[in-house]
Amino acid sequence: MIPESLSPIANHLWQSTLFAGAAWLLTLAFRSNSARVRHSVWVAASLKFFVPFSLLITLGSQVQWRTAPVPTRISFSSALDQVSQPFSAPPDRMTTAPSQRAIVPVILWTAWSCGFIGFACSWWIRWRRISASARRGTLLQLGLPIRAISSPSFLEPGVFGLFRPILLLPEGIFERLTPEQWRTVLAHEICHVRHRDNLVGLGQMLVETVFWFHPLVWWIGKQIVQERERACDEEVLRLGSEPRVYAQGILKVCELCLESPLPSVSGVTGANLRKRIDGIMSHRVGIRLSPSKKVVLAAVGAVTLAGPLVVGILHPPMVRGQQSTAPPLKFEVASAKPHKPESGPLRVSASLDNGRINFSNVTLKSCIQRAYNVRSYQISGGPGWLADDRYDVIAKAEGLATRGELIRMLQALLIERFKLKFHFETKERPIYSLVVAKNGPKIKEVKDDGEGLEIGGDVQHPLTARNISMTQFAATLSRLQQLDSPVIDRTGLKGVFNITLDFMADDAPSPDRASPSIFAALTEQLGLKLDASKGPVQVLVIDHAERPSEN
Repeated sequence: MIPESLSPIANHLWQSTLFAGAAWLLTLAFRSNSARVRHSVWVAASLKFFVPFSLLITLGSQVQWRTAPVPTRISFSSALDQVSQPFSAPPDRMTTAPSQRAIVPVILWTAWSCGFIGFACSWWIRWRRISASARRGTLLQLGLPIRAISSPSFLEPGVFGLFRPILLLPEGIFERLTPEQWRTVLAHEICHVRHRDNLVGLGQMLVETVFWFHPLVWWIGKQIVQERERACDEEVLRLGSEPRVYAQGILKVCELCLESPLPSVSGVTGANLRKRIDGIMSHRVGIRLSPSKKVVLAAVGAVTLAGPLVVGILHPPMVRGQQSTAPPLKFEVASAKPHKPESGPLRVSASLDNGRINFSNVTLKSCIQRAYNVRSYQISGGPGWLADDRYDVIAKAEGLATRGELIRMLQALLIERFKLKFHFETKERPIYSLVVAKNGPKIKEVKDDGEGLEIGGDVQHPLTARNISMTQFAATLSRLQQLDSPVIDRTGLKGVFNITLDFMADDAPSPDRASPSIFAALTEQLGLKLDASKGPVQVLVIDHAERPSEN
């Protein structure tokens, strides 16, 4: 299973792989056309690794052109979610599973960092080496639109530099080539300058450095080089150069070298030499794009860019967070108005039963906590008054209603009266790990009596539980007001236990003796403790909220 923290990266790599497959099919459809067209397709496939579809979907989701939630998912959007995000974690997961799983991202990130640094240093060393050789070379006056430099360090003609490129020539090349031959070679290099092939090469270097572990990236790089050289060959032939003279010039250059000293230098001997010579001698020049193929290419580009944006617009995250598979329920009558301050101590009351809700002096934030079963630390964003303004919320259902139905009605009330819009995200937040204390556990496993899980408490014993597992106990601790972060079980204790935990409860009257804190009580009474750490937590993010209008 892919670790939750790495699932967005895995999804992005999967999407980029599918995109590269589509690019390959597209190049097959354009195999009789100009090599420059196929070169552009492969460049787009390479740059896709820097543009995750999730970014485009997020941009599209910011376009809010409707005000009401959509009750059903759009079928093609659902299908796209399944295809483009096969490694997504279930939406209801609060935290990671066992602690061992946290080691996997660390190992992978360490391996990636080592590879990234290694390749980056390799590119930098080669760049420095060729740059130093260029500075020591001799400037030539050839009447070209760019500077030409001759040096014994260069192995073959090539273009170096991005914004002010220079032509690098090996010393003695003019003695090896006839004037007709080196003019065709120079024309080849000028084609690289005209199409800014070095800038494209730099982009591919960055992709290969960041995604060095993906073999498809290196294969795409080879396709880019092959089509780049073929495109320049075709352009040289279109300018009227004699194929035999041009081919002989390339072969004589190959006698001076085996390979280019720097991949980012656009040379003349790159790609598959045998195929290039065959293409040159047969005067193989790709035909220009027909109007129909131009339309196809434009349509593919538009769908690639606009598709994720449209999905984001039609199916924004806030709709996913707010929609429910059950039909909407509403109160028969409902009132939500600002609370009028009263003299005396501050009183907050909330009851939810018998088909009615009666909240007095509550905040919108506390209402959201009840409506969506989240804690305060799980709510993010929203206006400043979310936790400050006080309201009285009174509502009555038509007839009797279960507690679950009242909760759904409360959700609808918040969306209607407070214009609440939100979505769920998984964020890195503080968490507590429930572990065994230094001296070992002070609780013993019991035999399940068949009565099922029982959780309760009173003033003397704020928390009691029967037949409770450590996973269930950690979830129970997560709901305590004394803790401001979720708790996950990392005790390794199996089976069920009977637990009584005495600690200082928030609503307990002042006792004769001071009760311990929840942290001290866990260690002293149960032999357990809470370790603070960080982990993924599901968070309800407020996108929009308004103060309610007059009833």
